[in-house]
Amino acid sequence: MDFDPANLDPELRFARTYSIASAALGVISLCAGLIPICGGVTGVLGIVLGLISLKTENTKTAKAGIAISSLGLLVTLVYIVVLLYFKK
Repeated sequence: MDFDPANLDPELRFARTYSIASAALGVISLCAGLIPICGGVTGVLGIVLGLISLKTENTKTAKAGIAISSLGLLVTLVYIVVLLYFKK
């Protein structure tokens, strides 16, 4: 059985693309959490893309992207707090 993404509804195709992008940005935000501005931006962007994808199609990839992006954002916020606390 061949799967051709060009035959999908454009809205469904964008939802699947956004869910994959959300998961990828979540992984990047985990890695970039040591650079606070990068980790924060990629985490928030991953959460937003995951939520947009969930409005159209309820997929596990979108849910995982939101979870991983949230975790990356949490790591970034904890790192900022540690940096400010030990700045002395």
